[in-house]
Amino acid sequence: MTRFFTGPILALAMVLGGTALITTSTPVQAFTDVYDFESAKQEKDFQDLTATLRCPKCQNNNIADSNAALALDMRQKTYELLQEGKSKQDVVDYMIARYGNFVTYNPPVMASTLILWLGPLFFIVVGFTILVMRSRKSTEKVTDTDLQGDEEDRLKALMTELGTETGTDADDVSKQTNQDGKVK
Repeated sequence: MTRFFTGPILALAMVLGGTALITTSTPVQAFTDVYDFESAKQEKDFQDLTATLRCPKCQNNNIADSNAALALDMRQKTYELLQEGKSKQDVVDYMIARYGNFVTYNPPVMASTLILWLGPLFFIVVGFTILVMRSRKSTEKVTDTDLQGDEEDRLKALMTELGTETGTDADDVSKQTNQDGKVK
């Protein structure tokens, strides 16, 4: 009888023990990059660059905010290039050469990025053109067409027939039409 209860009890103990391990607080270590700069300008350049370069792994974070290993490497390389005396543009050029135009938030206008720059403008122009064409089409009035001789005779015959069915005279029906032959 004890064998029957040991399996479920053991399983329950394992689940509760695993839950206890997961929920207990464990210290979290956060690594902070510490860099020594030769001047305040160099430190400002570093902060500007890390805020304007995008992490290729995170895609929506700059390398200053990202904790990815790739962002850490990019921050380290930025620091090294600034220590070598490179300018901010030299660092950006290096990062673009190594990681592509994606590392900048504003890609340059090139043949490969032309659709990114002209695509929205194209859709705005096409949408505006369609809007104008549809509004012109709806403002055009339908012109009244004059009836041919046989059509006018047929209309009068139908109106006379209609008048006899409803008990009105053909003269009353003809009074309901205007000078153009259209029914009021």
